[in-house]
Amino acid sequence: MTVDNQEKFLHILQKVIEVRIPFNQLLGFKVERLSMDEICISFSMQPNLVGHFVHGILHGGVIASVLDVIGGVTAFLGVTRKLQLHNGDDIVEKFSELATIDMRIDYLRPGKGEQFFATGSILRTGSRVAVTRMELHNQEQILIAVGTGTYIVS
Repeated sequence: MTVDNQEKFLHILQKVIEVRIPFNQLLGFKVERLSMDEICISFSMQPNLVGHFVHGILHGGVIASVLDVIGGVTAFLGVTRKLQLHNGDDIVEKFSELATIDMRIDYLRPGKGEQFFATGSILRTGSRVAVTRMELHNQEQILIAVGTGTYIVS
């Protein structure tokens, strides 16, 4: 993929994450960093994301959702790199085939914070399946949750 095509691809992917998926908009996801090798998504605490009203902490379902999004995008970037996809139609086809097979979340600490940041990394990219590791931190770099996701990529 040429540098120009790569920049266009990443710009489109950012718009898909932030604008085209209504659930991501509802949660307020914003792409902080995006390259072929990494992604970081942030979102702010909002009253409608609270799961424990007494303590005012982030709902576990929100945590799982952001980690699933990060894992899926990470898997997609991994398969795009591995297969050296250049053609827009091939990239769209691979994106349309992406789906979560399995995901494990370990909730390490209560979801306290004003701002949250999710990142992901590839553990393995095969021809049919990708495995990712995801993390969620708050603005103080406190690790809130980690996850491992398995995604079908073909």
